[in-house]
Amino acid sequence: MKTFLLALLAVCCAATVSAADKKIVLIAGAPSHGAGEHEHRAGLLLLQSCLADYPGIKTEFVSLAGNAWVPDETIFNDAAAVIIYSDGEPGHPLLREDRLQKMGALMAKGVGLGLMHYATEPSLANGNKEFIAWTGGAFEVNYSVNPIYLGEFKSLPRHAITRGVRPFSTTDEWYFHIRFRPQGVTPILSLVAPESSMNRPDTPRLGLREGNEDVWAAVRRREPQTVMWATERPDGGRGFGFTGGHYHANWGNDDQRKLVLNAILWVAGVEVPANGVESKVTTAMLRANLDPKGGRGGAAPNPTLSSMTALTALPRQKVTDARRALVYNALANPALLKQLADELGAANLELAQARAALLAEIQATPEKFSAEQIATLVQQASQ
Repeated sequence: MKTFLLALLAVCCAATVSAADKKIVLIAGAPSHGAGEHEHRAGLLLLQSCLADYPGIKTEFVSLAGNAWVPDETIFNDAAAVIIYSDGEPGHPLLREDRLQKMGALMAKGVGLGLMHYATEPSLANGNKEFIAWTGGAFEVNYSVNPIYLGEFKSLPRHAITRGVRPFSTTDEWYFHIRFRPQGVTPILSLVAPESSMNRPDTPRLGLREGNEDVWAAVRRREPQTVMWATERPDGGRGFGFTGGHYHANWGNDDQRKLVLNAILWVAGVEVPANGVESKVTTAMLRANLDPKGGRGGAAPNPTLSSMTALTALPRQKVTDARRALVYNALANPALLKQLADELGAANLELAQARAALLAEIQATPEKFSAEQIATLVQQASQ
């Protein structure tokens, strides 16, 4: 009998501990972009696996398709935090039907909110004031910009989110010139954006996210730009915005991954350990759960996931940057034209060599590629 009572007491204690776990809801937006880009589902599943054995929390994962929403909203019952990794307006899952109002009710209860990469972008008419209130900031079209460049984070502030994180650098689509609320926002990742990140002409503008007079002036003044931030709200809830995450391969960077894992705990009101959330990620883990994609392609300019993504890696970005520099300086500094034309020629040659190497690999080992992948790669190589 005594043995039975002790066993029963142990079960009851375990149930009590489990009931007290903080629930974190992870919402992955629908697939978008090309292979290795905007891997919302694979990215959040990877982060979830890194938190699988962390004490005091439980995670619930939802993967959305198209315009769908979570199939059962009771998933939000007793949630301590919601993390959304998705496209932004017009594909943001919060900005349809009455979902923004429902999220607002959770925020009023002190639930934390983390928005990652494109999910930091609402529209001015729908979600802007809410995102700024809930997380402290938001990407704003015709004000913020989304260039791809090497983000070098040489120092980090003292904050629970940065515990155990060392200075690091990754090439990513680090948004900057974010619209922040005037007070109560803590910069987590900041940098001086390189002038090369704005190798795009002032006039005419190339798009809603390409540049404006304010951001041009800020870059020329070398003003530090915040690309990740955190806030503690008056309602007791917490929020963060993380603008990286365009390239899936960057989750293989131990410090970038730790930073976001720390942020997920912090926004849920969980104590972040002194050395941060420790985790190990393998190449196989990075390749798991990727969405089947074709068309635009796309790869991390850091270590590539596979040959499928290699075609549009750094060589292609170099061509884009060199072409933008040439266009801008044709307007601003004609004396540099020959040098820039040579740089564009060199970048084009590097891209051609990368394409040739990849096509040679397809010819040598066609069994590694599906027919759809081969067709996509051949189409891209002809562009």
